[in-house]
Amino acid sequence: MPMDGLTLHFMTRELAGALVPGRIDRISQPEADEILLQIRCGGNNHTLLLSASAGCARAHLTHVRKGNPLQPPMFCMLLRKHLTGGRIKAIRQVSGDRILEIDIEHLTELGDTAGKTLICEFMGKHSNLILTNSDGKIIDAARHVTSQISRVREVLPGLPYVLPPMQDRLDFGSPDPEALEARLRGCGGPLWKALGTQIVGLSRQTAQELAFRAAGSTDARAEDFPASLIARRVCETLSAIDGEAKPMLLLAESGEPIDVVAFPYRSLAGLPWRGCESLSRGMDEFYRARDNYERISQKSAALRHILRNNIERCEKKLALQEEAIANAARMEEYRLCGELLTAGAGQIRKGDKSARVINYYDPEMKEILIPLDEKLSPTQNAQRYFKLYQKARSARDLAADQKEKTLQELRYLENQAYNLEECDTEAELNEIRAELEKQGYVGANRNRSKMKQLPPSRPLHFVSSRGIDILVGKNNLQNDKLTQSAGALETWLHAKDMPGSHVIIVSEAPDRQTLYEAALLAARYSRGASGSQVPVDYTLRKYVKKPGGAKPGFVIYTHQKTLFVTPDEESMKGIKAVRSD
Repeated sequence: MPMDGLTLHFMTRELAGALVPGRIDRISQPEADEILLQIRCGGNNHTLLLSASAGCARAHLTHVRKGNPLQPPMFCMLLRKHLTGGRIKAIRQVSGDRILEIDIEHLTELGDTAGKTLICEFMGKHSNLILTNSDGKIIDAARHVTSQISRVREVLPGLPYVLPPMQDRLDFGSPDPEALEARLRGCGGPLWKALGTQIVGLSRQTAQELAFRAAGSTDARAEDFPASLIARRVCETLSAIDGEAKPMLLLAESGEPIDVVAFPYRSLAGLPWRGCESLSRGMDEFYRARDNYERISQKSAALRHILRNNIERCEKKLALQEEAIANAARMEEYRLCGELLTAGAGQIRKGDKSARVINYYDPEMKEILIPLDEKLSPTQNAQRYFKLYQKARSARDLAADQKEKTLQELRYLENQAYNLEECDTEAELNEIRAELEKQGYVGANRNRSKMKQLPPSRPLHFVSSRGIDILVGKNNLQNDKLTQSAGALETWLHAKDMPGSHVIIVSEAPDRQTLYEAALLAARYSRGASGSQVPVDYTLRKYVKKPGGAKPGFVIYTHQKTLFVTPDEESMKGIKAVRSD
């Protein structure tokens, strides 16, 4: 559920109740468009998250810990200067829209009382965090908006703060049946769309819920119902909506949250759900995975582009090398021509354009026609064919050698592309980037001093249904460390002939069920995760070797056996994941 006006209405009440008149103790900025305020209120410590992320713009209390850059961004330093130690005097929503204002009172360096307002605009790609003084002038903003970016409104330090253009819509906080009826009269098309264009701050989901409550269907059409009936029912719903406050998470069949709502949506009554103690708790849980996925996707986009370009380059090079090998198939023909011309040189004269000679290698002793260079003598023509033979053979050997190197590079790049897809923490992303930088695919990071200090990433940890630990690497660095640190008699697994993770069973004598479950994990964390009967090789760790000079993550192994497994949800039920905080 996006932070629409109705959701922000409920969140505003929740934040005001928890944070007013709290004291701001600390301010951090883990992302360019995200602020965290540490607030002490009523003997409790709270962390307020304010995000202007295009896909996850929102405000709520959070319990998720986030790392900070080594050097605070300028906007963060400015907020610390103006707001640290300040008291939150009020939190309010502006006209039912997706704008939250936080009034803060603090002491200046001279000891005078001053007021500031932190304005949070949750408007998709136009979302922003803006600090203004008591005169309504902008002190600074997370995103500067110039006249080149927007001809409607500039957001720059020193300019007066101007609200975003307010469309001519009704405020759901003061529903007026007559006013809504007048606006709906004559509207056609989907009812939810008509409501969304007439009432401020409604997302598509909320507009569909109002349509469902007013007309019994999210697909109802405006022209099929009297405007007076729809207006009355919608206004009744909005008037009573505060009494329905019941934050809940909507769940997928797997139990994962797929949405969070501030009150029960009757149009989604068929979905499984779980109640939350607060809307902030629900948003914290829902956005934890989604926000992290979006952040990682944004930050890995450049690496994906680099890997894709290099994979395409390798594929083109491989095609040329295979063509060179195919062309070298004529080398035996060149050798035969040279030998037959040498044997029949006495019957050939200089100036002949071709020579018809007997093929002594043919059991039937048939004649063949050999093209000649009329400027050369018979012996020179024979030598020319021998040189073509040597050249073709050298080209074949060189192409074969280059092809093997290209295949190794292609396997490495495809494996890195897979690792990038599976990456879900910034530490893992930094490790992949550092490795690609070391391998020469990525330029040196000039902002390394500003990068977050993150502990090394760790392999995934699972426990089999028999209680045995299984470790799964998620990138080349983890795979190398995991394999090198495993005991010689522990079992090592890897999906056969495809990018995937190294898997270690932390036992010298695993039972058959544990071996099967480890093979399921090796298949799940490989390119074959969505397939069936995925081949997984397993052997003792002592038979796994890393050749000298090999790229990270590359090993060779012997004495392996192969299991064929299908990593579906049912098969993996007995495997428990162990969280590593």
